[in-house]
Amino acid sequence: MFSDLALRIFEESITKYHVEDDVNQSFENPYPKDDVAHLLYRKNWIDTVQWHYEDIIRDPEINPVDALVLKRKIDGSNQDRTDLVEYIDSYFLNKYKNVSKTSTATINTESPAWAIDRLSILALKIYHMDEEANRKDASEEHLKKCSEKLNILLEQRTDLSIAIDQLLTDIENGNKFMKVYKQMKMYNDDELNPVLRAQK
Repeated sequence: MFSDLALRIFEESITKYHVEDDVNQSFENPYPKDDVAHLLYRKNWIDTVQWHYEDIIRDPEINPVDALVLKRKIDGSNQDRTDLVEYIDSYFLNKYKNVSKTSTATINTESPAWAIDRLSILALKIYHMDEEANRKDASEEHLKKCSEKLNILLEQRTDLSIAIDQLLTDIENGNKFMKVYKQMKMYNDDELNPVLRAQK
């Protein structure tokens, strides 16, 4: 199942990141560029780094200049994340391009890659909630609450994985069809963002 592949790669990426646990560490993709695993690993690495950017920027003592630099990095990371989702959807569009739709085929509320995006974030939530559920310096109440949350996240992972695999099966069988809309973000475009346009 595709969800099994994705989760294995996401967990590999998260584990690798936490060896150094540094947002500035170098990135190396272990998968060849023509393999969808390459896209999945890169996607999760972006999510993992951004997860930690979001931790850092919430420091109430952060220097405002450093915060602005970090905000720009988060903006860039969000764009990279969107780009990777679109690359993954392009992979599926190509994979299923010759599938004939049935007469009753329907479109899904989200594309496969955006569901996989949620699975990547969920893998990060599970990793960090598991850390919290096993902290040696935390209270029993904290550990109990985090363990309960972890169980819910694990259930959610199972449900989301099933839904992703069902969607891909439905697309493969012609019962669902993909229709992908590119993200038309306006705030990064110096022609569409009035503040940036005024600077020209």
